[in-house]
Amino acid sequence: MNQLHPSVAAFKNFVNRHPKLLEEIRKSGRGWQEFYEKWAILDEDDPFWKEFKTEEPDIDTQPENQESKKGKKTDHSDLIRQIMDYTQNLDTEKVQGQIEQLSKAIGTVQEMIGDIKKPSANKAPNAPFSLRRD
Repeated sequence: MNQLHPSVAAFKNFVNRHPKLLEEIRKSGRGWQEFYEKWAILDEDDPFWKEFKTEEPDIDTQPENQESKKGKKTDHSDLIRQIMDYTQNLDTEKVQGQIEQLSKAIGTVQEMIGDIKKPSANKAPNAPFSLRRD
């Protein structure tokens, strides 16, 4: 018996209820993993899935408190979706290079601070045979 994880089974059920999503995955060649992750993060009610739904529920039949909850959730989901879209377009090599440059800059600043805190090594020690008269 090879049973699916409950979240995978729920995603499968979601896909079966939205045949347009299945068509999109097959047509675009994009992977199931991408859509599964979006589904897990954004939830089924996110506006991202709107284009894949075959019929829209009647908004007037929802209680008022559920509408306000969905509004708050949609704002949060929009932000998450925007972040996901942004991170998909990131060039990881550029980000890694920028992180390395930042790390070097921080190291340089730390060295400078350390040099400022140390007593100056450039001071000449008192010579025992100096001509100086006190």
